[in-house]
Amino acid sequence: MSAVIVWSDIGCPWAHVAVARLHRFCAALGLKDVQLDHRAFPLELVNGRPTPKQILDAEIPVTSELEPGAGWQPWQGEAFEWPVTMLPALEAVQAVKATQGLAASAALDRALRTALFAHSRCVSLLPVVLDVAHETAGVDVDDLEASLSRGLGRTAVIDQWKAATAEGSVIKGSPHLFFPDGRDAHNPGIRMHWDGEHGSGVPVIESDEPSEYEKLLACFKPARSLSR
Repeated sequence: MSAVIVWSDIGCPWAHVAVARLHRFCAALGLKDVQLDHRAFPLELVNGRPTPKQILDAEIPVTSELEPGAGWQPWQGEAFEWPVTMLPALEAVQAVKATQGLAASAALDRALRTALFAHSRCVSLLPVVLDVAHETAGVDVDDLEASLSRGLGRTAVIDQWKAATAEGSVIKGSPHLFFPDGRDAHNPGIRMHWDGEHGSGVPVIESDEPSEYEKLLACFKPARSLSR
């Protein structure tokens, strides 16, 4: 089976859009054999700061309009309940991938994104991550707990972070997608800029072309036209 390699952070709203669109277009195009190979691009390690609520509060109203079906809501918890780290969630996805395969890891990855963005769950907490895993079909939670206790997920996340940020790396950020035919796209189909300072201004969408996913996925089989 062929896979799309997805470099991203689970706490990145733009990546939530990208993952939702990959699932949506694969389903619409009948690409049942395409799998997602998730790689960690932990923004908290790249930027040396916690998951920035102020920035996400500005981004989520914009990204939710781009792909409403992904699942969104403003943060419903208390401020002190905001998930400042995505490492436990990222580690869980990598641990599942190592022992249970791509399909299970992709299912958990999507469930964790939905838990954060659509249900305001604090995925910084291991009990919450495990609860989400329990709710995700195809994930062996006992195996996941055993893997995490051995540090399997942490090693993978750190190794991927170092590879993504090493000198000469082609990874541009979250999300960055790579396809089997050699093409890649950072935040596919979306052109945007910040009006004002990053974090204190607002993100402005210059253009959004969801059909870019149809073009990128054409490497798996001839894509049929989709009704818009």
